[in-house]
Amino acid sequence: MATENTYDQIPTLDEIVFENRNKNYGAYDLRTRYPKILTRSFIIGTLVFLFLVLVPLVVLKIKEMNAKKETHVDANLVEILQDDKVLEQPKEEEAPPPPPPKPEEPQKQEIIQNVVPEPKKAPKVETPPPPISEQLKTTTGLINQEGVKTPSYTPPPPPPSTGRGTAVEVKPQVSATEVYETVDQAADFAGGGLNGFRKKFVESFDNSAMEGEGTVKTEITFVVERDGTISQVKASGSSSDFNREAERTIKSIRGKWNPGKVNGQPVRSRFRFPVTMNFE
Repeated sequence: MATENTYDQIPTLDEIVFENRNKNYGAYDLRTRYPKILTRSFIIGTLVFLFLVLVPLVVLKIKEMNAKKETHVDANLVEILQDDKVLEQPKEEEAPPPPPPKPEEPQKQEIIQNVVPEPKKAPKVETPPPPISEQLKTTTGLINQEGVKTPSYTPPPPPPSTGRGTAVEVKPQVSATEVYETVDQAADFAGGGLNGFRKKFVESFDNSAMEGEGTVKTEITFVVERDGTISQVKASGSSSDFNREAERTIKSIRGKWNPGKVNGQPVRSRFRFPVTMNFE
């Protein structure tokens, strides 16, 4: 039994990829012709490259072959023959040397003589003595006398001491944590004083829960802190609903207070705010 060539029976990669597919599709045809196209493109590119490289070299070689040989003539060695006589090339006449430069005249220098004057002796000035009439007015003696002295300044004596020193007022220190019931300067609402605070309380109070209750009273106390905020809000009235709404209203009011002061220093102080409202 004859053995066939197994190499021809091995399928190519393109046949494996396009097995059971439409081989008339352009991709299969492009992949099968790709090696031939690549080889043809490589050969054509190589020929074009060689053509571009060799053509300039051939052109230069042809120009060198057709160029005429240059002849160099040395004119200095040419001999002119005339009437069978050799005429030598005339020599150039040498230029005469330049005349020597004229000697420069020396500049005249001015001679300055330093003449030092001879020193002369200054004339002696003599003061004439006073006349006899002036000399007779002066008296001479043998007693030494002191001159006039400038009086020295003596400060006045200090006033007599009464024995009592000046008292310095020292303000007592205030407590930063104690809540003061009485203060020198009461706390005040910064947004319009007590009337402004009462107006905001009435506007923020919810009357719907207290209809038909008649006249209700309570006293609200709270602490005004040193930074102007309030704390420990508590209402002490007969109606728990009214107390609860009053506390909520106080806490909802926005705005800081000016804290109370003791000895000019801000302290924590308790503020009392009585409220009486009539609900019909």
